[in-house]
Amino acid sequence: MQLYNTLSAKERATLIEEAGLERLTISFYKYAHIDNTSLFRNHLFIQWNELDVLGRIYVANEGINAQLSVPAVKFEAFKKHLDSISFLENVRLNIAIEQDNKSFLKLKVKVRNKIVADGLNDDTFDVTNKGIHVGAEQFNELIEDPDAILVDMRNHYESEIGHFKNAITPDVDTFRDSLDEIENDLAEHKEDKKLVMYCTGGIRCEKASAYYKHKGFKQVYQLEGGIIDYARQVNDKGLENKFLGKNFVFDHRRGERISNDVISKCHQCGAPCDTHVNCANEACHLLFIQCEECTRRMNECCSDDCKEVHALPFEEQKKLRKGKGASNKIFKKGRSEVLKFKK
Repeated sequence: MQLYNTLSAKERATLIEEAGLERLTISFYKYAHIDNTSLFRNHLFIQWNELDVLGRIYVANEGINAQLSVPAVKFEAFKKHLDSISFLENVRLNIAIEQDNKSFLKLKVKVRNKIVADGLNDDTFDVTNKGIHVGAEQFNELIEDPDAILVDMRNHYESEIGHFKNAITPDVDTFRDSLDEIENDLAEHKEDKKLVMYCTGGIRCEKASAYYKHKGFKQVYQLEGGIIDYARQVNDKGLENKFLGKNFVFDHRRGERISNDVISKCHQCGAPCDTHVNCANEACHLLFIQCEECTRRMNECCSDDCKEVHALPFEEQKKLRKGKGASNKIFKKGRSEVLKFKK
């Protein structure tokens, strides 16, 4: 029984190119009580591997969080399988605005403690006791209400390239950090203000809405389907788009454009830019924003030191990395001191 990938990412990319078939980038989540997570994980891998599904899926006792690439010709079969699972029947699927056949190159289904890492050890709140879900049209109306406070539940490197007008964008590295910061900053408004939240696809807001209700916030709202579904509804219904810039996504695309506004800048030269890259030096791999000119000038690297290492023969690079753990810069996501124009 095959429960692992047999092809490398490079081999898979070649097969996708040769096939020449359209693939759909899809995400979905569902909070539910799953008892035997390992058995469920294995079931998903077997079924989805047969359908040539690729992606990153987390399974936990609290539910499932999935980001996938599905062959368009097999979408109906994939949907039929989802509907055969009781708690996933008719689950909302967020289909990407900008498609990329190579958004994912492997199928990874992992068992985790939680589908959203929140760092919480508080089991007294019910994650299914969520806030009020609103669609794009109601969301647009709600955020114009003077009694509403709009909060971005994503991390700094996500909101840096795109966010809603007038949103509070916490300067945090993790979802856990944002939970505390927002609660402290808005503590005096638990009774009198409407707390309106959004994130990429809705999964972080769902947990946050339950958490803030547990903490005493009386009026809690969240954007149904997150920014991904908001963009679709805006296009389908001809609504005013109140989102500025790009929506950061967690696949090889790293972002999909929602408006033509470029609200961030290259971290190396300060020119308007909202393209995220990873430093080409594998020992660094820092995520940062880099314009085309700096990409050429720096050979896709974040610093002169990394540029020198990246220019070495591959075997020499491997020797330099041998015996060393991953650089801390891999976790900094745009906060390295070598980035002169990080806001």
